[in-house]
Amino acid sequence: MIGRLQGRLIEKQPSWALLDVQGVGYEVELPLSVFAQLPELDQPLTLWIHHLVREDAQLLYGFMQLAERQLFRELIKVSGIGPKVALALLSSLSLNALLRAVQQQDVATLTRVPGIGKKTAERLLLDLKDRLKAWSASVDTPSATAVGTSPSLSLDPQMEAEAALVALGYKPADAAQVIKAVAEEVEGTSDLIRAALKRLAR
Repeated sequence: MIGRLQGRLIEKQPSWALLDVQGVGYEVELPLSVFAQLPELDQPLTLWIHHLVREDAQLLYGFMQLAERQLFRELIKVSGIGPKVALALLSSLSLNALLRAVQQQDVATLTRVPGIGKKTAERLLLDLKDRLKAWSASVDTPSATAVGTSPSLSLDPQMEAEAALVALGYKPADAAQVIKAVAEEVEGTSDLIRAALKRLAR
């Protein structure tokens, strides 16, 4: 099983990255929180990997922190929470915010995430309450302020950011509206995504 990859970033989009490891390209699915921290193309990158083997595919999910990967693994153990929903949770909520929601049994925070209804949120909080007791909500995610965020697509940053929100499950009209609003304050794809998710989580 693949647990970690270290190589050179050769392509990136809001939901995945292509990592060259000694001439082999690994396509890795990512939460938006990780996409926002990716370096510029052709720069070195190390990702912690969750390797999922299915009958029809082998899928790789990448994370900057080991704690993020562990939380992803805890999430997909919950009944009804697959990798797609787990990525949406980690895209919409920071590691600390998700831990706090579990500790405080905060249903409202989770139901603001696309694909998470009230029953799913309640089941998730109940299942994780005991398993995450030892986790601290003071785990800091790496800062992305010093990381290059040059887009790898020909789309402009606003279009990229809108596509990322739609991929997470937000309606195209809602995505366009919130990106237009935050574009008055920030620039760059990753900054737009972070600002939009923060506003949508209110």
